[in-house]
Amino acid sequence: MAWKRKDLLTIRELDPAEITLLIDTAASLREIGTREIKKVPTLRGKTIVNLFYEPSTRTRTSFEIAGKWLSADVVNFSASTSSIGKGETLLDTARNIEAMSPDVVVVRHSSSGAAELLARSLKCGVVNAGDGAHEHPTQALLDLLTIRERKGHLEGLHVAIVGDIAHSRVARSNIYGMRKLGMTVTVAGPPTLIPPHAQELGVKVSHRLEDAIRDVDVIMMLRLQQERMSAGLIPSLREYARYWGLTLDKLHASARSDVLIMHPGPVNRGIELSPEVADGPYSVILEQAANGVAVRMAVLFLLAGAMASQDGQAERGHGL
Repeated sequence: MAWKRKDLLTIRELDPAEITLLIDTAASLREIGTREIKKVPTLRGKTIVNLFYEPSTRTRTSFEIAGKWLSADVVNFSASTSSIGKGETLLDTARNIEAMSPDVVVVRHSSSGAAELLARSLKCGVVNAGDGAHEHPTQALLDLLTIRERKGHLEGLHVAIVGDIAHSRVARSNIYGMRKLGMTVTVAGPPTLIPPHAQELGVKVSHRLEDAIRDVDVIMMLRLQQERMSAGLIPSLREYARYWGLTLDKLHASARSDVLIMHPGPVNRGIELSPEVADGPYSVILEQAANGVAVRMAVLFLLAGAMASQDGQAERGHGL
């Protein structure tokens, strides 16, 4: 199938075939990273703008690398070094950037729905690189790619997503994607960190780590989103780590011997994961980072290609 969307805003709005197309395309592009010269001319002449209102290491860097490996021109904007700091609105900033004729704008923002607002207002493609506690679609795609590479398939697998579910855009995007592709999902965490009516998303709910990780194929640990949390949701970091931190002892006592350990990063060592688990043989955290570049190449390639196809049709329609 061909990609037809102008934007990538959520996993929730995609159908299984679209998700599979994105993962398959990423898998085919990953080998670019193994070349001596990591460069293909696929997006030569295209301009990608990274518009980040929140701090980011993995996502922003991988989008930048992805664009450059595809030979696009990549421009980075951050809130601290642009007119954003002078009071300019998100929409005004984006419209001024669009006046400079970019092909794709990649946006991260603390407000849910920010990417959709831009997509409705801009002619160029928009990629959601994380909006508040809403969604983070490219993270879910790289997680799915990593699991499929390791397990050989996705349908029928059981995943436990553990930690701060309520504030996690990563959890939401993964739940939508995993459920669409036939996976079983259990979410686990303190009751204060599980959103109300979580079961309406088609997931199981557990309030005990040892129960949640028993006999699952994948354990995805999440960072505590303290910047989005109100006080009193957990007694203390020490208490949280005691009951919800994943250690080798807990892993060996409850989990399967072939389980995969994932984390979207950044990892708070000693809180969500012990160093022995984060760096151990079960961990695929660095593989997730590597697949992040491949997935973001796929997204930029498909979106820029879809826009070019639409522009070509418009030109033919006007006899150009």
